[in-house]
Amino acid sequence: MFWDKVSFIYDFVETVYNKDVYNNTGKMVASYIECTDVVLECACGTGAISKHIATKCNRLTATDYANGMLRQARKNLKGFHNISIEQANLMSLEYEDESFDKVVAGNVIHLLQEPDKALKELERVVKSGGKIIIPTYINREKKNSLVAAKVFELFGADFKRQFDMNSYRKFFERNGYLDVDYTVVEGKMPCCIAVITK
Repeated sequence: MFWDKVSFIYDFVETVYNKDVYNNTGKMVASYIECTDVVLECACGTGAISKHIATKCNRLTATDYANGMLRQARKNLKGFHNISIEQANLMSLEYEDESFDKVVAGNVIHLLQEPDKALKELERVVKSGGKIIIPTYINREKKNSLVAAKVFELFGADFKRQFDMNSYRKFFERNGYLDVDYTVVEGKMPCCIAVITK
């Protein structure tokens, strides 16, 4: 699996290519988290967003499908005592309905064959009144974004879609989410954080 193969250099590559966005996305996501929150994070990767969430929340369950990413996350997050790191499939989560105050799925929607199903799973496990927080890289400059995507694809990444701001909004609208807050973290490849209140 691609994500297992690149897990040991993922933080380095992201920092070199897109440092401001890589560092600031987690900070922005954490601004939606409260100290009493029990949070689920799907596709946690190496824990870049997780470390920011953990400083704010009561408890965090950080999950990923790739074993390599989970190994890196355990290394990067070993100083935190309020995190449980688990393997999970975003498309079929083994958590009870309405188990979490907030759910986060960072930079994964564009990789999924059926992202609409993932949204429904996130909605299922978040409590009524809770928030679904979905940061996703978006394209602002076509040339820059296409070059970056091609490089990742050469190494085996499988992007199912690429979003710009307009198509990202339309994606949520098509899935029935009309009241979504959007915040963009600017950088070489910006990240748009979509926030849905259930």
